[in-house]
Amino acid sequence: MAAFSHTITLPVRCQLSIGFNHDPIKNSLKLNTASIRFVKVDALGQTASLQTSSEAILAENGSNPIEHIRQNIPTKKQFVDPYRHGLIVEGGVGYRQTVVIRSYEVGADKTATLESILNLLQETALNHVWMSGLLGNGFGATHGMVRNNLIWVVSRMHVQVDHYPIWGEIVEMDTWVGASGKNGMRRDWLVRSQATGHVFARATSTWVMMNQTTRRLSKMPEEVRAEISPWFIHKQAIKEEVPEKINKVGDKAKYINTNLKPKRSDLDMNHHVNNVKYIRWMLETIPDQFLEDHQLSSIVLEYRRECDSSDIVQSLCEPDENGILGRGLSGGNEMSLLNRFSSADETVQVNEFLGSLPLKCTHLLQTRGADKNEEIVRGKTEWKRKQSAMSFRSK
Repeated sequence: MAAFSHTITLPVRCQLSIGFNHDPIKNSLKLNTASIRFVKVDALGQTASLQTSSEAILAENGSNPIEHIRQNIPTKKQFVDPYRHGLIVEGGVGYRQTVVIRSYEVGADKTATLESILNLLQETALNHVWMSGLLGNGFGATHGMVRNNLIWVVSRMHVQVDHYPIWGEIVEMDTWVGASGKNGMRRDWLVRSQATGHVFARATSTWVMMNQTTRRLSKMPEEVRAEISPWFIHKQAIKEEVPEKINKVGDKAKYINTNLKPKRSDLDMNHHVNNVKYIRWMLETIPDQFLEDHQLSSIVLEYRRECDSSDIVQSLCEPDENGILGRGLSGGNEMSLLNRFSSADETVQVNEFLGSLPLKCTHLLQTRGADKNEEIVRGKTEWKRKQSAMSFRSK
């Protein structure tokens, strides 16, 4: 076989010198995987020779070498990421990313949707691991987790939203991690306006490890603990001394959506329905009439099991019996409280009264089985009267 090399310039600003062998009998080319070399070109046009063989990449990451180069995953800790507008903060262990709220991330009122905020939380968490140099080939999994066939799964999440960012707004997102018991990890976030410093949202979550093959929860291996524990910070975005327990919603809940089926687009890299998709199923049970005048201010989620692509899901919602949602805005023939008053003064008084009330709902997503239904996630939401997108003061 005749050997020769060819240089390829990739869109990620890398050049690969790849060795090929030509087989004259089969008239075909074969990649000589031992001879991959590339030169990385940074944002300033500076070059650095990274003489890395594909065998080394495979040994380190267990992934395709070309795929690894296209992703450009750091193998060492990075302090600045010019492409994602991210940097390491908090003494070298926290992460801050600057994002612009896109047009496809907002709703009809030009403010970011809850789903968009949760997607941004997830993205910044992954980018934090990316910058650490610990990212393997999993969905946020470290090298030690890849070697032990482990993935992260979220067990609980609590998000508080004081104000929703508007379309085109520049937002700073801080995230960091900490210990949660012996085998878990806590991840927190702060979301604020870059222009005013006003905190829009806070979030905290708890994560545990699952064996990717058996789908069973796993203890944290010592090598994984050694990887992530130097990044732990002892502070919380939301202080929860004793997390509130979410009661199970009964099968005769006030609002029910049935026959919900996951789509292929709902699956993530771990081949199960992404946790952000659950939010849509939950909130679709809320009557449109209520959503016109209210916005979500808090959501707590307790995850019980995975949702597979073949599952048929049922979404149940039970309003707090003392809330207006439970009494006056059923989405049926009942009259809204606001429609019971005619004068402007009375309407203002009712608006002030409604705005001061905590409106709460309990949610449940469950699979619909032939013999029994299995819980996927329990949820608790709190709502408040909508305010103008520009009606807040900087703090």
